Amino acid sequence: MLIVYTGNGKGKTTAALGQAMRAVGEGKRVLMVQFIKGPWRSGEDEIFARLQIPDDKLRIIKTGLGFVGILGDKRPIGEHQRAAEKGLELARQQAESGNWDILILDEICNAVSLGLIPKETVLELVNQSTSTLEHLILTGRGAPKEFIDRADLVTEMKDIKHPYEKGIKAKRGLEY
Repeated sequence: MLIVYTGNGKGKTTAALGQAMRAVGEGKRVLMVQFIKGPWRSGEDEIFARLQIPDDKLRIIKTGLGFVGILGDKRPIGEHQRAAEKGLELARQQAESGNWDILILDEICNAVSLGLIPKETVLELVNQSTSTLEHLILTGRGAPKEFIDRADLVTEMKDIKHPYEKGIKAKRGLEY
């Protein structure tokens, strides 16, 4: 099954992490490859380490270099593109490995909308992984129509009100 969590509202990664926890609880093996997100530790890294979930049951791999072109990012776009391409290649290898039941490509839609990787390359991975994965989850703002059309389940997070609109920055433990 292909699942897409998209939209401008908060909760896309959180929904995918919830799916991961539920799946691991049922004995499934889950890999999350995070695009865009940088090398800093977030709440999900901390809790999974504390829960001592074995690495072959649940793993999060961060392949991004952080925010692209905002919040002080001064890296050339080519560096972000290379990181996204490496992340996608890693995801492809892992999908083909047979080691995972569920693969989550976190913020892959953002990577596509920012021009870091082409949507066609992601769709190739989607098509190739249907025989090796039970479920593939794509998250991020601005999911391309092709992802939505191909998906079995799509949830759009709609932003009604957010503290960021008042200049309040992201809170540790809530948004990362």
